Formats: sequence, C-alpha cells, structure tokens
Amino acid sequence: MQRERKDGGTRVDGVDSTRPAVDEAGAGTGPDRRGAVVAALMLAMALSALDATIVSTAVPQIVGDLGGFSLFSWLFSGYLLAVTVMLPVYGKLSDTYGRKPVLVAGAALFLLGSLLCALAWNMGALIAFRVLQGLGGGALQGTVQTLAADLYPLKDRPRIQARLSTVWAVSAIAGPGLGGVLAAYADWRWIFLINLPIGALALWLIVRHLHEPAREASGTRARVDWAGALAVFACGGALLTALVQGGVAWPWLSAPSLALFGTGLALLVAVVVIERRAAEPIIPGWVWRRRTIAAVNLALGALGLLMVAPTVFLPTYAQSVLGLAPVAAGFVLSVWTLSWPVSAALSQHVYRRIGFRNTAMLGIGTASLILFAFPFLPYPGEAWQPTLLMLLLGAALGLFQLPLIVGVQSTVGWSERGTATASVLFCRQTGQTIGAAVFGAIANGVLAARLGGTGDLGAGGLDSVTGALDSGAADESVRRAIADAVHAVYLGAAGAAALAFLVLLVVAPRRFPVLPD
Repeated sequence: MQRERKDGGTRVDGVDSTRPAVDEAGAGTGPDRRGAVVAALMLAMALSALDATIVSTAVPQIVGDLGGFSLFSWLFSGYLLAVTVMLPVYGKLSDTYGRKPVLVAGAALFLLGSLLCALAWNMGALIAFRVLQGLGGGALQGTVQTLAADLYPLKDRPRIQARLSTVWAVSAIAGPGLGGVLAAYADWRWIFLINLPIGALALWLIVRHLHEPAREASGTRARVDWAGALAVFACGGALLTALVQGGVAWPWLSAPSLALFGTGLALLVAVVVIERRAAEPIIPGWVWRRRTIAAVNLALGALGLLMVAPTVFLPTYAQSVLGLAPVAAGFVLSVWTLSWPVSAALSQHVYRRIGFRNTAMLGIGTASLILFAFPFLPYPGEAWQPTLLMLLLGAALGLFQLPLIVGVQSTVGWSERGTATASVLFCRQTGQTIGAAVFGAIANGVLAARLGGTGDLGAGGLDSVTGALDSGAADESVRRAIADAVHAVYLGAAGAAALAFLVLLVVAPRRFPVLPD
C-alpha cells in the first residue's frame, strides 16, 4: 500500500520513501565494471588518507630546506580548513551534476596541488599549494563515500565501507614510515610527487569504468548556489582558523581571535540569510529538520571531538610517561586502526538484528567506558595497558560510526545522498577541529596547575614540556603532570562519547526510515 506525500515521495509499508529524480548511480555501472570503480575509489581514498600522515614525518627536512619554522603548522591547518569547508559544497555539486564530474575535478585539483607542492620554493608557497590540495581533497573524501553507497544496495554497503576503512587503517600505519623513508633517502618533495601516479591511475579507472545513468530532463537548468558556497567557505575558514590558531599563534582573548570569531559569526548570519533565499541551497534546511540526519550529524561531531584524545595526546603520553621510543609509541596508537575496520565489517550482523541506532549506541556506550577507564591506569604503568584499551576503543568505534553512515545514506535518495554524506563528514571534521582547541586548552591548564605555573606555558603547550623531557631536564613531577593532563583529556573524551550516546537516545528515531532498494 502506498500513500502520496506532500514532498512527492511515497510511504511504502510504513517506511518513508522519497524517490530520487534518477535511478541509483550503481545502475549505470555493471558488475563487470564495479570492481574497477571500487579499486579507483580505494586509490582516491588512499590519496586523502596518506596525505593526513605522510607529511608529518618530513617536517624537519621541509623546514631545513625552505625555512619558515614559525609557519609550518599551517601545512596541516591550511589543508584541514580547505577540506572541511569544501565538503558541503562538493556534496551539493555531486547531487546537482553527478558524482563522476565532481570526483574527476576534485582529483585533478588535488594532483595539481601535489605537483605544485613538490615545486614550492618557500614555506609560503608550500602552504598556499597545500590549501589548493585541500580544495581537491574535500571532493575525494565526500564523493568517494557517496559513490560507495550508490554502487551497492543496503545489504552490501558494509562490505565496501569496510574496505574504505581498511584503506584508512593501512595509510595510518604506513604513512609516517613512508614519509620518513622518502625524506631520509630521497627528498621530501617525493612525498607529494608519489601522489601523481596513484592519482592518475584512479582518474583513468573512474573515467573509463564509471558510467552514471542518464538523468531525466526537468526542463529547467540546474542552478548552483555559488553565493552560498562562497559564504560557507568564508564562514568556515574564519571560524576554523580561530579554533586552530587560538591559544597557539595568539592568546584566546587577543585581538586576532576576537576579530576572527566576530567575523565568523557575522558570516554565519549571512550564510543563514543566503541559504534561506536560495532556490538550491548548498546546506539545505532538511539536513537539520530530519531527525535521523540531525542526530547523526551531532553524534559524529562528538566522534570527531573524542578522536583528538588518542590521536593527539596518546603519543605524548606513551613517550613521556611510559618512556617508549617514537616507533613504539606510534604502535600503541596504531592498534586501533587494526580493530576499527574489522569491527566495522562485522557491524552489519549486529544492526540487522537490533537496528542502526541501537548498534551505534552499543558502540559509543562501550567507547565511553573505555575512555573513562584510561585515567585509572596505574602510574607509570606498562605499555600493554593503553595498547589494550586502544584495541578495544577501535572495535567500539567501528561499531558506532559505520552503522550511522550506512544508515543515513540509506534514508535518502540519489539526489540527496551527496549532501547528506557531506553533512555528516563536515560535522566530524568540525568536531576534530573544535576538539583540538578545547582539549589543548584543558591539557595546558592542567599542566600549569600541576607545575605551579600561571597558566601560560607558551605557544608550545605540551610540546614545550615534552621538549624538556627529551633533553633530560624534566623531573618526575613533570612526568606526573603530563599524565594528569592526558587523563583530563581522556575524561573530556569520555564526556563527548556520553553526549553522543544521549543524542542518539533522545534525538534519533528508534528505527531509521530506510528507503527500499
């Protein structure tokens, strides 16, 4: 039995079904070509994933060659800002023009940025070209995830998403080592040049094997909200710059911070006004009016927030408190990238029984307990203790994230899937940026209190203290202060996980309104 709805969709057996304007993209790519397209998606994902880790190990060589030590943090911040603010733009463009042109254009822009990075003549130029890379990287992250949902029906989506998670896991482990080898035995410029053959192969596979179905003629030309896109980019850039640089490049209450926050808030008002008047807004209101998508956006924002605790602070804890070498400290962190994709791949067996929401709540509830247990580890403790917690945390988060992404993608049609996917990724990226600022302030505050300071540890924060540890100038009180600071961060991360649990419990519907395949 079907009943018409005001939005043009239907309601099939009690399940909301907003029919897309065209058939699913996967219908235009046969099974014989699907494998080649998936290989291209994995290569494109590898480009984006490797870039997040491979550059960090070559920073000393880059600074030694180009100078600009005071600016090098923008190699990461600039790329992060560009990727984050472009996610919603690319999501809307892929819904308007199709996934293929957006992915091809984004990959080409990423490769152009990589080539220019390899040719950079000073730090300023390298930072500018990294921003150009990020403008293309936003298309890689969002469109790859969207295409993965287009190509497979609901029952098979966990398999492709698990493959993409595996790409991230391998890249997280291999990236730092590969970057170090290239910087030590070749030249740091090869870190960017290595993207070219990988990206060229991915582009060739996409162009040759991905065939989207012909779209129905609507009689009206598709309109892109370029004013909204520019406003979103400017607003996101101002606010994220304030969060990334506040407390690092300048104090939180300084003139630059206040100016950036004020500008960002003014631009946020402009975004709301422009998007409400636009015929085809970049960030449509339905993203927040639909309970399922709004709940997942907030929950994955909390995920980005809590991920800062292990990724940023655990290596410092492992080296400074446990006394591990950098390689061993990296292993303590990397074990969660082993359990995460395995848990994600197996999550389908859970959510098919108890549903998307309950599976995600089980995962994030377990994660909150694991994060809360970290401060109770003995001091100084053994390396296997945080390693075991990270292994369990990866398994819990795999059970949390994948059901939410698959669930959201399954509640929208083709014409809305790019926007919906981009919105959840945007919220996760924004959560990470906010988490870096908030937890950095918490760690610095605890360190200052434990060491009897005034709260001003300098721009380096934890880095300035760990530098003293490396030089042998720190005593036991400093090590205990670092342990207390990291424990406080983990308690904050446990709070973020509990917040995600509450959001899913209160806001998310008990059963996601999944569309029939």
